[in-house]
Amino acid sequence: MATISRTAAKLFYYARNAARDAAPQAMFRSRLAVRLEQARLSGETVRKRLNYYNKLTTSFVPSPAAIPAGKVPFSASMYYYDLKEFARYFDPGLRIDLEFGDVVGVPEIPRIVKDRPIVEGNENGVLMKLNKFRHFHMPPDSQPFAAKRSMAVWRGHFNNPIRMRFMEAVGSLPIVDAGSPKPDAPDQYRKPFLSIDEQRRYRYIVSLEGNDVATNLKWIMSSNSLCLMPPPTYETWFEEARIEPNVHYVPLAPDFSDLADKVAYFEKHPAEAQRITAAANAYCRQFGNERDEQAISLLVLYKYFVLSGQIEPDPEVWRYIAG
Repeated sequence: MATISRTAAKLFYYARNAARDAAPQAMFRSRLAVRLEQARLSGETVRKRLNYYNKLTTSFVPSPAAIPAGKVPFSASMYYYDLKEFARYFDPGLRIDLEFGDVVGVPEIPRIVKDRPIVEGNENGVLMKLNKFRHFHMPPDSQPFAAKRSMAVWRGHFNNPIRMRFMEAVGSLPIVDAGSPKPDAPDQYRKPFLSIDEQRRYRYIVSLEGNDVATNLKWIMSSNSLCLMPPPTYETWFEEARIEPNVHYVPLAPDFSDLADKVAYFEKHPAEAQRITAAANAYCRQFGNERDEQAISLLVLYKYFVLSGQIEPDPEVWRYIAG
């Protein structure tokens, strides 16, 4: 259930992006050199993150099915707007292989994607910050850890077997408020909907992957509640592979047999819980630097177009990218 402020933010998101589409696109292309120079001066953090999202190091040729940058499909409109925000700075004839939606495998050729599996050799999945209105919603949390309910909470849809295994393992524990508000959930596991704010009133929030990444991970880690989850198997712009167990979150066993013990431990060691939530909060803050986020996004596409042989690299910008 969307709040009034969240609904207003969505309307603003669409209005702003529709205005960008309506503006003369040549205006954006004329600014590319300036934007690239600004990005080049961003520093080492931006360079490292750029090369994490776009791990490609050798040249390649776009597939025959590649789409011109000026004709990105509008279906899945938030994906469209998030990609076009930066693709519009480039020649509309440049071709992109892309895959919108949840990507569960490593692409056979380099593609722009929202997510990729956390495995060796996943460089063909070139990450962009797509569907960011949904996935990067990290509202502030004013309630301290100690003031929250001393229970674990989870809400979600049973779109991954791990979620059913979780319910079977811990659904009857008195310290856990877990279930699904979806009408197709089994009766014994159906629970009322809880908003983000309502879930953050609990000290412990469980994050479980769904079709790919867990959508709730970002707002849990930006809150004062402790994130409990199995190690992630997919990553997005949030760089889930770089999130460290017992530093940014509390790891859970695959069968969830340790959840009760983990809650009991942190109930006795609240300072340690707050150390982890503070580190998680700090991790999240890097994604709030909008200047860096835009610089990285532009450079991810720039590197893609250079390595695909479609544009000649600017020597200074390319030297920065290559380090």
